Amino acid sequence: MNDFRTFPAVSVMQAFTGLSDDEQQILDQADRIGRAEFYPLAQRMDDEEWWPSDIFPKLGENGYFGITAPPEFGGSGMDFFSSGLIVQAFARWNHALALAWVAHENLCMNNILRNGNDEQRRKYLPAMNKGTAIGALGLTEPGAGSDALGSMRTTAVRDGGHYVLNGRKIYITNGPVADVLLVYAKTDKEKGAHGISAFIIEKDFPGFQVAQKLTKMGFRGSQTAELVFDNCRVPAENLVGDENRGVKIVMSGLDLERAVIAPICLGIAERAFELSVNYAQQRKQFGRRIADFQMVQSMLADMYVWVESMRVFTYQVLRACNAIDESQGGRGDIHMLTAASVMHAANTMNKVLDHAVQVHGGSGYIWESEINRLYRANKLLEIGAGTTEVRKMIIAGELLKA
Repeated sequence: MNDFRTFPAVSVMQAFTGLSDDEQQILDQADRIGRAEFYPLAQRMDDEEWWPSDIFPKLGENGYFGITAPPEFGGSGMDFFSSGLIVQAFARWNHALALAWVAHENLCMNNILRNGNDEQRRKYLPAMNKGTAIGALGLTEPGAGSDALGSMRTTAVRDGGHYVLNGRKIYITNGPVADVLLVYAKTDKEKGAHGISAFIIEKDFPGFQVAQKLTKMGFRGSQTAELVFDNCRVPAENLVGDENRGVKIVMSGLDLERAVIAPICLGIAERAFELSVNYAQQRKQFGRRIADFQMVQSMLADMYVWVESMRVFTYQVLRACNAIDESQGGRGDIHMLTAASVMHAANTMNKVLDHAVQVHGGSGYIWESEINRLYRANKLLEIGAGTTEVRKMIIAGELLKA
């Protein structure tokens, strides 16, 4: 039986998490939207890898895009922390749509907002913030995962008023449905990672195509693709920032991406915990509720502590991200904190979900169950935006700097 209650403001809990009244309202309202609009889509999205084409425009109409963008670009002018609260609430009810929201809102729109020029912002952000143009980020390549910058093979060569891109990108969230993509390519191969530039690509540019839609174990409703650039002609004015300065954009964006993936982990863990408490109170064995057994109580207690530790750390790092600008990513405390936040959130979520399936027993092992859907999602968040091992390298690297 599903627990459809919202996650209401509780005075003690609100004080514990440090949310203001306005922030609690943002979280609660996003929770109501997620429950009403996202949750009914979740089962079909997972079963069929189906994409609900009307959901992004609906979210745009309700002001759930452009959270960090100013009103002049169709945004809400709120802070980065607010966007984290929104995706946390969305992830409770449909983590696949929450991930699609992050790829659009944070990886693409917010990157263009922070690093693009006024002409680029005026051209692309209003439609993205209405939800009528879907955004994506193209970084990872078939031969370049954790070493996405050093091993990048996609190239961009200047040809008059255009750049000509050739190469492939893979595991691109929103790739099959994207209208606007922020794509990285090497403009100077001799400079290695310091010869990378960023470009805004439109889906109708000649030479661009979706090579294949990828079928996944989890997050199945979140559309993922391999992309191909075959002499793709991109207007020179779609270069974001300066040529060969894309690594700064990448690193700043990755820090924010890691910070905003942590609340996805939190939202999934919250939902798994609620389902487990509810199930334990209703499931009977040996003539008693399984919630009456101390071993089940022990698992629920562990889950509660894990979820709350995720919440506090996630919120602290989201608040820290409010203070950084586009020149501060990829180094220092924020680089270490965002890596630590997502590492802790993803690894702890894994433990929560393992206990959740154990509480549910055989019903949790059935593909169609909600807890099974959540469990299948957990591994991606230990891999995406830098694996757990890469996150540890970042943390240790910052700690050990002379």
